[in-house]
Amino acid sequence: MREEALDSAHEAFAEKARAILGESRVYTDYFYRFAYGTDASLYRYIPQVVIRVENEAEMMVIMPIARECGVALTFRASGTSLSGQTSSQSVLVLLGQGFTKLEITEKGEKVTVGPMVIGAQVNQALLPYQRKIGPDPASINVARIGGIVANNSSGMCCGTKNNSYHTIADIRLVLFDGCVLDTRDRESVATFREKYAHFLDQLLALRARIMMNPLLKEKVATKYRLKNTTGYGVNALIDFEDPIEILKHLIVGSEGTLGFVSEVVYHTVPEYRHKASAFVYFTSLRECCETVKALRERAPVEAVELFDGRTLHLVGEAIADLPSFFYRPLDRDSACLLIETMGQSEADLAQKIKEIEAVFADFKIVEYTGFQTDTAITTQYWNTRKGLLPIVAKGRKSGAHVIPEDVVFPMEHLVEGVEALTALFEKHKFPEATIMGHALEGNLHFILAPEMTSKKKVKQFDRFMDELAEVVAVKYGGSLKGEHGTGRNIAPFVETEWGSEIYAVMRDIKALFDPDNILNPDVIITDNKALHITSFKSIPAADKLIQDCIECGFCEPACPSDGLSLTPRQRIALHRNMQMLPRSGESGELFAKLNRTYQYAGIETCAETGMCGQRCPVGINTGAFIKSIRPKNRGSIVRFSGNHFAKAEKFSRFALNRVQSFGVDKAHRWSSKLHNTFLGIPVIPTMMPKVASEVPILPVPSKIENSVVYFSTCVNRNLQELQGKGSIDSPAKAGKENTFDHVISLLQKAGFTPFFPDHLGGLCCGQPFTSAKANREAKSMAEKLNQALLTATRYGEIPVYVDNAPCALQVHDWQKAGLIDERIILYRPTEFLVKEVLPRLTIEEKLDRLLLHTPCSVAKAGGSQDLLKLAKACANEVVLTNIECCGFAGAKGFTVPEINENSLKRLPADAVEQFDIGASMSKTCQIGLTSHTGLSFKSIEALLDRCAL
Repeated sequence: MREEALDSAHEAFAEKARAILGESRVYTDYFYRFAYGTDASLYRYIPQVVIRVENEAEMMVIMPIARECGVALTFRASGTSLSGQTSSQSVLVLLGQGFTKLEITEKGEKVTVGPMVIGAQVNQALLPYQRKIGPDPASINVARIGGIVANNSSGMCCGTKNNSYHTIADIRLVLFDGCVLDTRDRESVATFREKYAHFLDQLLALRARIMMNPLLKEKVATKYRLKNTTGYGVNALIDFEDPIEILKHLIVGSEGTLGFVSEVVYHTVPEYRHKASAFVYFTSLRECCETVKALRERAPVEAVELFDGRTLHLVGEAIADLPSFFYRPLDRDSACLLIETMGQSEADLAQKIKEIEAVFADFKIVEYTGFQTDTAITTQYWNTRKGLLPIVAKGRKSGAHVIPEDVVFPMEHLVEGVEALTALFEKHKFPEATIMGHALEGNLHFILAPEMTSKKKVKQFDRFMDELAEVVAVKYGGSLKGEHGTGRNIAPFVETEWGSEIYAVMRDIKALFDPDNILNPDVIITDNKALHITSFKSIPAADKLIQDCIECGFCEPACPSDGLSLTPRQRIALHRNMQMLPRSGESGELFAKLNRTYQYAGIETCAETGMCGQRCPVGINTGAFIKSIRPKNRGSIVRFSGNHFAKAEKFSRFALNRVQSFGVDKAHRWSSKLHNTFLGIPVIPTMMPKVASEVPILPVPSKIENSVVYFSTCVNRNLQELQGKGSIDSPAKAGKENTFDHVISLLQKAGFTPFFPDHLGGLCCGQPFTSAKANREAKSMAEKLNQALLTATRYGEIPVYVDNAPCALQVHDWQKAGLIDERIILYRPTEFLVKEVLPRLTIEEKLDRLLLHTPCSVAKAGGSQDLLKLAKACANEVVLTNIECCGFAGAKGFTVPEINENSLKRLPADAVEQFDIGASMSKTCQIGLTSHTGLSFKSIEALLDRCAL
């Protein structure tokens, strides 16, 4: 790491950008430039300026300013691209929430989306129509539409038929001069034809250069029978006669080098409900590839994914409960296929499986799982495939780089291609190399993990890439890029693949769209033949909790501080590079400067809920890492609360009553002002619940049958249900203000006899103390709770119900750690309600529309689907917030409220008008959700109680 000053051109640009975007969305501080410059590739480019653009109108102004100042723009959505196309040494443009439009039309036949919408979210919205978008990259759970279009991403089932190029209906595009073309709008198209007639004439002239040369035309047609994203999509020049259509399709796969796509309209494709998947294992890689060729020719398969022997071995080390061959000793010649087929009905699916198995009979298959239709099993199969990059990268040596590439061989050369790749790995000494990929299309992904620590190692990689280009593109007529985009790693080899004449056409395309070369220069078209071996990331050794991170970015959509401060990958990248800085001299000054900023951006604004670890294929919990480096909170309040919890509760109730007397709105304003001056001062939320009444006395039942020990958690026994817009009580059911009133009523309606453990007022799950790293106090709380529950449950004869999901998860964790007796029967709250309560209820009256938030604790405990079932029992229509962590995170919602505010920006602005009510299973989440929307977010127990007889 080395801080460098901005040059005059970028200083001028930053000043003009601030006038448009405001100070808070223009970053010139080295800390944020380094952090935000991090993407998933093997390159480290540090932009001189980073800006965050929220809408198209801002982009229309920014692009001409960049031309005026002579600086280059690189657009970034998720930054999961693997080849350096979202890296920048100039201006990095981050896209904001203004680009999240999602609109379904024509009964699901079309969908209009903004570039910041995640691909999986589009498919989730299309699911009721039994449709989906065509592209299905392995990273679809994190990749955004902007990147999917920019790279012409395809994936496992997509092939060449359903990629963005073939399924795009229309685009809305901002060109280099700020002009907007919307191909849906006749007036926009007509105006563009008139104003940019010369531009369109030049496009047609480029088309003529290809069409008038039969050899070039045939070469383009042949190359695009394969998956191919090397260079520009010059197939547009032979596929279309209308220059508007040519322009539209050239933009697909152009990697932000020709313009900015602010909206795209897709034709959707069918999503079949009837699916089956199977693993097929071979001890011969050649036999495996021969089987793929036969499947392509003779079988109704949708996807065929290949894993080579080393991949199998590394997956087996990382994931449990897969088929047995994943756990055998490493055999480099072994391989397996993951196959999926789909049908319009069960009978259709069964027939297709029969046809596939007939092909298997001709080959030496060692092990076969049979086709599985259980979604729990098939989801595990495909999640394993989607996570292969970070899983395989986990097996690299400390400090090694991760270099993922994807090449395509014509199917008739698949076997020879795999053998040629293996030979290149051996020749250039890459023993760690692995092969995987979309074998049905001849699209093979391979991963290298070399240590780029010397000029010799870099030269070795350079020679490998030269030979790779010759073998793939020249000898076998394949593609150097099948779906990851050209980027910086393949840009020096585009001419090798296409030849000088077609490469000259590509250069002219770039010059026509971007005459000043301000749009992502060096990506796709470059004069730097050493670009692919320039500016490698350093991968310093780091804490074992984060050592396996390859900066893929899969974690980021779960992070509530994304857009506020740092994401998990940015926290990791900064921390491990900072630790390599000397602590004296100029570098020591840089470390001190970065470390000061890191305290807030890296540590204080991390929610520490660990939802990033749920998304990470290798389970890196950045929240746990941040907690490990955060100073302990051993203040007197924590110690007093741990030793006198009942008194602390009484004091909290007294303080909250005073807040209510003072006025919550007034308390919010005053506490906010104090917080802005003294950051440790907590902020009173705008929808702070009233203090609950005392819990009722419940007699201990004489019979064990149908008894339930009800552990009403401190947050629910001291705070009422939230009161925003939307009431759950009809006049006949009015009067229940406390969560425990609803839980008691609900359990009784289901035929249970609930009762409290003794000394309830002094019991706590201990989570506030674990969060404060007050381990002694936390353990003390766990021990007190254990004794109370043991006594109440008669040493495990009666089950326990815990009414707040985060507390329930903490109690489960204590039981796993041995601090809660294993005899005590602890259900997940959602599990108990679904299995034991819901079947015994009679639902009398449903709500119309419900907005459901799944707390982190429910998701981590595996209860998301159960919570959804409970919500659907209460409402005719349930809409998910799709916010994985609201950022309230226990006390952080009070002490660092900006995390909660930042995360909840993604909620609909008109939630009060759209929904009758909101629901969750965490009181603190409900406080934040109600405060930021005005909509009442109730406990799921309260809703069930309201809807049941």
